[in-house]
Order: sequence, then C-alpha cells, then structure tokens
Amino acid sequence: MTGNSGNNKLLAILGTYKPAPWRGRYSLSRLFFNFYLLVMGSFVAIAIFADFVISTAVKGITDDYTSRFMRGTVLLIEEELFRRPRSEWTRTIKALDQKFAYRLDIVDRWTLTLPPKEAEKLDSGELAIDVQGDIIYHRLKQTPQILVVGPISPERNPEYQRGMPLDLRISLLTWSLIGVCLAIVVWLWVHPVWRDLEAMRQTARSLGEGLFAARAPAMRSSAFRPLAETLNGMAERIQRLIATQKELSSAISHELRTPIARLRFALEMLAATDERAERERMAGAMEADLDELDGLIDSSLTYARFEREQPDLQLTEVEFAPWLEAQVEAVRVLARKLDLQVDSATLPPLLHVELDRRSMPYAIGNLLRNAIRYARARVRVSAETADGEIRVHVDDDGIGIPVEERDRVFSAFTRLDRSRDRSTGGYGLGLAIARLVLEQHNGRASAAESPLGGARLTLSWPLSQNVTES
Repeated sequence: MTGNSGNNKLLAILGTYKPAPWRGRYSLSRLFFNFYLLVMGSFVAIAIFADFVISTAVKGITDDYTSRFMRGTVLLIEEELFRRPRSEWTRTIKALDQKFAYRLDIVDRWTLTLPPKEAEKLDSGELAIDVQGDIIYHRLKQTPQILVVGPISPERNPEYQRGMPLDLRISLLTWSLIGVCLAIVVWLWVHPVWRDLEAMRQTARSLGEGLFAARAPAMRSSAFRPLAETLNGMAERIQRLIATQKELSSAISHELRTPIARLRFALEMLAATDERAERERMAGAMEADLDELDGLIDSSLTYARFEREQPDLQLTEVEFAPWLEAQVEAVRVLARKLDLQVDSATLPPLLHVELDRRSMPYAIGNLLRNAIRYARARVRVSAETADGEIRVHVDDDGIGIPVEERDRVFSAFTRLDRSRDRSTGGYGLGLAIARLVLEQHNGRASAAESPLGGARLTLSWPLSQNVTES
C-alpha cells in the first residue's frame, strides 16, 4: 500500500475536469444588456398598461369636460351664423376659421357616419364628440347642416404642424432620461455582481483543477455572500478530507508493517520448530498480532467516519452522573489491577446534560483506555460544571504529557510513547476521535498536568444545546 496512491487517483480524476468555456457566451456587457432589456421592457410594458387603464378610466370625464368647455364657443359660432343669410354661411365660416386655432366647417348631416350613441346626441341637439379625430359636431338649429369644429388640438391640425409635436418631444425626452437613469442604476447593480460571479467562477475553476487551497474572496453583494461561504466551506472540507486521506493512507501503511513483519517471522519460526510449547507460544503471538491488525482497522475506520461524515447530532438529555458511571463500568475490565474511581460528588443533584448517546461514549471510552494504558496504579474520573459547561476529567498517575505536546496529542496517529510493545500499544487515533466528537458537540478536548502526577485529559461541552429527539 502506498501512502499517496489513493490521493493520486483522486487528483487524476479531478485533473480531467475541464470547465465549460462560458466566457465567450457570458460577459459583463452581455449580462448588462440582457438585464437592461429585461428591466426596460418590463417598465415600458407597465407604463403602456397603466396608460391604457388611466385613459379608459378618464375617457368619460374627458368627453364631458370637452363638451362643457366647447359648448359656449359652438353656440357663439351658431349665433354668428344665424345673424346672416344661409347663403353667406360658407363665407362666414371661412372668415371665422381664420380667427380660431382649430378648423371650422359646415357639412350636411347625411355625409357623417357616427357611432349610434354619438349620432343620437347629435340629432337631439347635443354636442357629439369624435375622440379619435378630436372633432366636435353640432347640428345647427332646425337645419340638416352640421357645424364641424376641430381637430381641436393644434398639433393635429396640419396648418399648425411645425416639426415634431410638443407632446411627442416631451415623451421622447422623458423616456430618454428614464432610459439613461435606468442604465446607470442597472450598471451600478450589475458590475459588482459580475465581479462576485467572476471571483466565484475563478475559485470554482481552481477547485476543479485540484487547487483545494483556493478560496472565494469576500463578496461585495449580499446575495452571493452565503454562496461564497458555502463554497469556501466545501473547499475547506475537501482539503481536510484529502489531508486526512493522505494521513490515513501513510499512517496505516506504516502501522501495518510491524504486525505483518511479526506474523511473517512467527510463521517462519512455527515452520522451523516441532516443540509443542514453542508452537503454542507462536500461535498466541500470531493471534495477538491479528488482534492488533483488527484493532488498527477498526480505529482507522471509526476515525475516517467521524472525520468524513460529521453526522448530525441526535442530542438527548441524560442524567449525567449515572450515565458517566455506566461508561466507566464498560471499560473497567481493562483496568486490570488499577484503582479506577469515579467522583461525581461535585455535580449538582439530578444534573441533566445534553449529548449524543451514539458518539459521546467513543470520546469517554477512548480517554479511559488511554489513561488505563499509561497509568501506574490509579485512574480517577471526575466531573464538574462551570461557565455553562460540563467538564469531564480523566486523571492518571502515569508518565504525563510534556507541555509542548499537549495540543498535538489530539492529532491523528500521534503517540508520545514510540515503543511498539503491547503493554502500551495504541495507534494514536483514540484521542483524535475524542476531539472530533467534542467538536461536533461544540466543545473541546484538552490536556494538562494531573493532580495524580500524570496526565489530565478533559472533555468540555455546553450543558444545553438545541435538543433533537432521537
């Protein structure tokens, strides 16, 4: 087994990743143009719809206002006509037409085609209004002739058109200003968004190429900040998993060599002797080596599972003192002739603590096994509460842990005792597993000097968290 073979395979797979060439299909200008068209189109559609609704709503009001506003003018024109003979009406209306800003004319009734409602108004003596043509019709009293007034708006009169109509010019200017302001606003929004997207794209490309140290920078846009944090968390996770895989591959390959070498030596010795006592001794040694291999594999798989999966905790409340005593009793058989004691007298009566019943026994059990392995005569387990935490201390009277090694002792495959005799044994994974379990509980594992003279290993985590019923 090679330490880097699995990692090399992983990098080989990741190395084949080729990011899609999307720079040609997506750019800042394209993003801006598409978004601008979307916003501007939506704005224009809303404006047109609003104009339609408003125009429809005020149509009746406008018609009534126009009728009242023009009635006096129409009656004055009618009186002016009736002061003269009917034969002079045409000349008179032409003369009046020169004095008004809108057209005046007289036509026969039969030449007009009006909607039924407006035709009824006209025949009854009321003003009829052609909204589309901006024209008012009035039947001259007791005659078949109709006075035509309009178009009323000067810009709809050909004689008064001098270039682009004023309302059209105002509309064009208004929409131009709206378009420019909207373009500035869209650009101010799109540009930082694009920078954030580009930064995340570069980070994703680096990760795809196997550069797991790459991290997305701080996002300027709050919309992408959670995504960047998730991406960075994923990168950190991948980097840690690869480092763990490297560490496990290298350490396990090293740890396997010693028991395998002993097994091979024992097999050679077994084949070379016919003495029953020696063969039984060799068989016992081989069985011990197989147990060691089995323990190594089990510890490695447990550590890898905690490091890789980080399962969601199923926190439940337990009465802590009886629970702690049960964990100590589970490993008491390993204590041999050691004086193993549990002190929970300092705990409040009926104290309940939140913990995961599946993972926390791993942490407590590994600390106890470590203490039993290195203790000379005494192991003491105690617990206390302080600063909203529960703290479990495991003390022994063994060789202790040097100050400079107290942080490193919780790293995987770290053994302060380098000997390979089975009295101390171990693979340097027990305390590392305990550390992972406590991190999942938002706690910590630490080492210090024990009052018994050896090492004190402490687990501490909050008394109360968000409980999830199991």
